[in-house]
Amino acid sequence: MPPMQAPLKEKVRAWWHGLPLFWQAQIIGWGLFAVVDLVNRQLTYHSFPIALAITVMVCPVLVLLSTGLRAVYARTIPGTRLSTASLAIIVAFSTASAVVVVSVVAGIRQVSGWSIPLWHPFDEVAVPLIHYSFVLSGWSICYFWMRAELDRRADHQRTMVAEAEALRAEIQQLRMQLDPHFLFNALNGVAEEIPEHPHAALAMMRDLTDYLRHSLAGIDTPVVPVHAEVASLAAYLRIQEARFGKKLRTHLHTDHAASMRPIANFLLQPLVENAVKHGARGGHLEVGINIALVANALKVVIVNTGTLDGATGRRRGRGIGLKNVRRRLDVHYPGRHTFTLSEAGGDAEHPSESRVVATLVLEGEPCSGS
Repeated sequence: MPPMQAPLKEKVRAWWHGLPLFWQAQIIGWGLFAVVDLVNRQLTYHSFPIALAITVMVCPVLVLLSTGLRAVYARTIPGTRLSTASLAIIVAFSTASAVVVVSVVAGIRQVSGWSIPLWHPFDEVAVPLIHYSFVLSGWSICYFWMRAELDRRADHQRTMVAEAEALRAEIQQLRMQLDPHFLFNALNGVAEEIPEHPHAALAMMRDLTDYLRHSLAGIDTPVVPVHAEVASLAAYLRIQEARFGKKLRTHLHTDHAASMRPIANFLLQPLVENAVKHGARGGHLEVGINIALVANALKVVIVNTGTLDGATGRRRGRGIGLKNVRRRLDVHYPGRHTFTLSEAGGDAEHPSESRVVATLVLEGEPCSGS
């Protein structure tokens, strides 16, 4: 393509997309009608120059009349539902507009001396009048259909915007339930370490800073890659390991294929926090987290030593974490998730220990709520 044609093509495309939908429909609709009308006049007059001249002069008149009909309908027919009275108005104004078109054509023929072979004077008036009355009535019906469709789309858009605003507000509310909850526990842990283990307390503060940086970034980023969520979990687990020392052992593994998968921000943190808080305290606590892609779905398995009664966190009103997770799953993955809590036996190293298994399967990308 020559270099001068590319900018011109872009300008034409920009001009076209900048037109209102009504005028796009006008140009396309009447352009197609002009082609059909030209063929029809060629068959009628048996002369292409005459057919082309009349078509070129009549089509702008049809565009102006239809634009005027649009203004008339906006004043006389409110809404988009067509009643018997509305149809009568459409027929009346379409016929009146057809009279104008027929008058223009008759004037052109009279000035130029063109006539239609084998047609009587009555035919030269009656046939075009009926023809253009049907054409303009059809245009009017299409206009009301288009107006109804635009109103439907506008209503749908307003509904989507309202739902998005409600969703964003709910997500923020759910997040606010979690952050102060964890922050209180973490700061208590730092305070306990300061007198006897100041270096450990400093390390905990650094991890807490990393965690809070991720949390604050998540206010404006409701969806993050899995690796960003894992980085936050790792900071959280380091804080807890500093608090509990050798009593807590953690394992965090993420498949490389899953690291870039989008996930709702801070969705996993309350599950891991629940595993740490309500896991077994007799001797040691183990928490394992595995994140992988299985059949194109994100599968998260969180295992901790303990019993299912403790994991549900119902004692002393501690159920906020799991309730929050379930609600956020409904918000971010509506109908596209499974979440189960189960109890299993111990492993080969500790066969007598019970373990709680939280399994989360997420299909597709999360709704961001933005």
